[in-house]
Amino acid sequence: MVKKQLPDWLNSSLWSSNPPPPPADDPSPSDHSPFDRKPVVPVTPPGAIEPPEPVKVEASDPLLDDAVSDHQDEFENGASSVSSVVEDASKQAQLLHEISNKVISLTELRRLASQGIPDGAGVRSAVWKLLLGYLPGDRALWPSELAKKRSQYKNFKDELLLNPSEIARNKGNSINLDPDETRKENKGLLSRSEISHDEHPLSLGTTSAWNKFFQDTEIIEQIDRDVMRTHPDLHFFSGDSQFAKSNQEALRSILIIFAKLNPGIRYVQGMNEVLAPLYYVFKNDPAEENASSAEADTFFCFVELISGFRDNFCQQLDNSVVGIRSTITKMSQLLKEHDEELWRHLEVTCKVNPQFYAFRWITLLLTQEFNFADSLHIWDTLLSDPEGPQETLLRVCCAMLILVRRRLLAGDFTSNLKLLQNYPSSNISHLLYVANKLRSHPG
Repeated sequence: MVKKQLPDWLNSSLWSSNPPPPPADDPSPSDHSPFDRKPVVPVTPPGAIEPPEPVKVEASDPLLDDAVSDHQDEFENGASSVSSVVEDASKQAQLLHEISNKVISLTELRRLASQGIPDGAGVRSAVWKLLLGYLPGDRALWPSELAKKRSQYKNFKDELLLNPSEIARNKGNSINLDPDETRKENKGLLSRSEISHDEHPLSLGTTSAWNKFFQDTEIIEQIDRDVMRTHPDLHFFSGDSQFAKSNQEALRSILIIFAKLNPGIRYVQGMNEVLAPLYYVFKNDPAEENASSAEADTFFCFVELISGFRDNFCQQLDNSVVGIRSTITKMSQLLKEHDEELWRHLEVTCKVNPQFYAFRWITLLLTQEFNFADSLHIWDTLLSDPEGPQETLLRVCCAMLILVRRRLLAGDFTSNLKLLQNYPSSNISHLLYVANKLRSHPG
């Protein structure tokens, strides 16, 4: 059997530069078991961005300073930070021009956004909403569509975030009560005649509102735990400030409503990490009206995003042709197609099961493998691909393996698993370039 040669474009020194050494701690494969539907949110890996100052909703993006400073290392081919800033300004101007058109071309928008959207000016907020189909291409329809969706979300909150006694109390407000009953109502008490069997807290009936409420309690408790540990390195999500707490409450409400409206999936641990980038971007929209409605906008965009990855979150489909294990197998086959030598070393020689590292990569959309600013850059590419985010995600995952191929080929089971579970900081522009090459250069 003739060994497949590696394409010349992958032999460039850009893809094989020596990254920093891996962390000392050796993670156990069992910590990331693919059979556990609750991926553990890890501690922020070395190389992550320093925690920014507390974020305020204002015209400037809190990540802008980090993005500008990162320009110094953005291109290993020696491009200067000045030229990078100029390029970003030009790209931002092109995106602003496109989204200001009366009718927006999604084809052109995807092309412009595919290699990253510059921070600031609220560009990413508008572009992501367009790419996810939340905003229509016709700008004239934006006000009516936004008003309708935001009103719908308010109704969801009114209907789904109340416990049964609050719902019954609200119903009672529309009933004419006699003076005695009115006094009870004013004290927040329900009259005995208003409580049916199915509305009684001790009812075990399958149609009981309270029975359903108590079943939801376990999921809500899990959501609360996950929300509290969302990006502990960012003051936007973590800390004792009222701003951070209000952002946590918004994440909590979105996830509870999603779980109740989607009983087939409900809530899977880690969804909070997928939700966080959307809410962060929309909450930092410089337009006050958009920032104040970030929770509603995030909910509908989250639904659109998850719909493209729905099968990966459904435990019943784990072993099906569309479940998470099948998706991981597709990633493995993609690596074999483009770099059979690396595939054989990892899976045959070292016996590194891709489920031990790719489960988290795929289900959390790479939000835990890179710092927050780099994750947003990667998502620009995921959301802008006309083939859909999942196919692009698999190419990016495959590119991640190729970028560290020299270390992987020199490593054994333990060192390779450590490397892939604690992926080193990388040049995101190079990573996305390689991922795009995997589309146009079959093995």
